[in-house]
Amino acid sequence: MPPKPQIPPLFLSRFTVDDSAPFQRHLNRLEVEIGQEDYRHLKRVELLEQPLTEAEAAAMLDITERLLATTQNNYNRNLLTSLGIRVLLDEASYRVYYLCGDRTIRFVPLWREKVLKKFFGVVPLADSGWHPCRSLLPGFEARFLPDAAGGALLLRRIAGGEGLPLLTATHGPYDPHTLEVALYFLRTGKGGAATVNLGFAGREPLTDANLRQLQSWGVPLNPSNIDVIYPYVDEHGHPNSYKMEGGLRQFIRQLGIAEPQLILDIHGCVGTCPEDRKVVVGLGGLPPFCSFEELGRVEQRGDILHLFPAMPLERGLQLVRELSEEVFLQFCTAPGCCYHFVVLGGLQALGRRIDLRKDIASLLEGEERTYLPVDMVRWLPGAGANALQRIEARKLSGAPLCLHVEIPTAVRRKMVVRLQELAITDSLSSSGL
Repeated sequence: MPPKPQIPPLFLSRFTVDDSAPFQRHLNRLEVEIGQEDYRHLKRVELLEQPLTEAEAAAMLDITERLLATTQNNYNRNLLTSLGIRVLLDEASYRVYYLCGDRTIRFVPLWREKVLKKFFGVVPLADSGWHPCRSLLPGFEARFLPDAAGGALLLRRIAGGEGLPLLTATHGPYDPHTLEVALYFLRTGKGGAATVNLGFAGREPLTDANLRQLQSWGVPLNPSNIDVIYPYVDEHGHPNSYKMEGGLRQFIRQLGIAEPQLILDIHGCVGTCPEDRKVVVGLGGLPPFCSFEELGRVEQRGDILHLFPAMPLERGLQLVRELSEEVFLQFCTAPGCCYHFVVLGGLQALGRRIDLRKDIASLLEGEERTYLPVDMVRWLPGAGANALQRIEARKLSGAPLCLHVEIPTAVRRKMVVRLQELAITDSLSSSGL
């Protein structure tokens, strides 16, 4: 018997749910209830007219035991066990099948399939090789790179991309519109290449419409998270949500580009209110720590620090400024030695040291989503995935600077509109109007 997958303690959540409240949303409350993120586009739930044949089922991967061993949701684990549900994954199509007695329920990754069809016209089942993006992203080419967790979309500039930042959208489906933010940066000359995760992290909540369908079929999953549908960890016990950070060097090799000096790791967050437009840039709260010498020149006046950023930090902040006028910089230089800066118009930054015992609070009870109440700004340091990316980046010869960019919902929605405006302008120009 293979060893039981082990989730590293850094990423372990000891989450449980109340069996008496199966439809109370526990995880993702911040995104769903406060940020009003729209997850309806992520997946479709279907009840098949005919069950899978033995040959079809045999060609798939039975992931039931992996899900039961690693799910953070006790209610869902007990539900699958009590109903005797077997879960199969078609790795090539990334569709999941629930075998429930004489019925078969299928989960279709809608967002993933829509993205792939946009770039390739079809949903590729294997490495697609490089294809020109044409009008979708002029001057770029795309490649689908498969893996056991949904695969990745790689984008690179055909010519002239040397020296431009690498963009990583590591939680594509979970962070809505981070793909569009990456496309906007590429289209406007602010990036030379990008990697986009197309797979789920096991944390994307089911929509209420999904739940009504499943309940009518006798499978009332808890909506908190879906790690009993798409696995949270791979067969080796490594969290799927961190596959792109941990595989940074591999993706750079697959892109065939020179090692970047700057990486913008694009994420979505809710912020502290639905209309929050504060973009937060993190430089890490876990080893490897950064130092002020790496970041630039610092002047201290009393408790106030004045940071004059060096390159490429200044360059990165200039790119982030495109998203919002409200930009904040956060990092730690040692355990418990944390700093929070506001970025000024000239890209200099004013900040102070943060006392983790006094200055930070949780946005929601029971969820580790922290913020600074005095400034009404999210607090980033501590993100394990960002630490993995910086570890991998330091193994590159140039040790590029990694900026962990958290973009609030309102800002991401604005960038979708700006991307659409660019496409319309390009279309009018090409038609001679």
